[in-house]
Amino acid sequence: MTHHRPRVVFVCVKNAGKSQMAAAMTRLHSNGHVMVYSSGTQPGQGLNRESEAAVTEVGASFEGEYPKALDAGLLRNADRIIIIGSEAQIEPIEGMTGSVQRWETVEPSLQGVEGEDRMRLIRDDLTQRVQELLKELEMG
Repeated sequence: MTHHRPRVVFVCVKNAGKSQMAAAMTRLHSNGHVMVYSSGTQPGQGLNRESEAAVTEVGASFEGEYPKALDAGLLRNADRIIIIGSEAQIEPIEGMTGSVQRWETVEPSLQGVEGEDRMRLIRDDLTQRVQELLKELEMG
């Protein structure tokens, strides 16, 4: 009997920062028990280096990653689709069975926090959400 590894897709607009951070933190904390993907509705040209530095500080990695477009195959095969922030939108497609949720993350820049400190706060918010998600997936 093969054990089904849950497939989680994190989606944001550019797939340069927040969705990459969520994916990196999920890879770190799931110990390989979750298949993790990230993509963007309008992928950017490169990764957000401050986001990358923030996850590297806690032992996670963007290694091998780059901004990728969301595709129908990912949506159809995902057990959980998590849209990060309020800007990205996805339309349900035929064959999509995974649950969709939206994470409205903290935005420290609204309080005047920028740069590395901003990214650390976002990373910590995403990490807490990822840990809650992993608990849910283990129970599911």
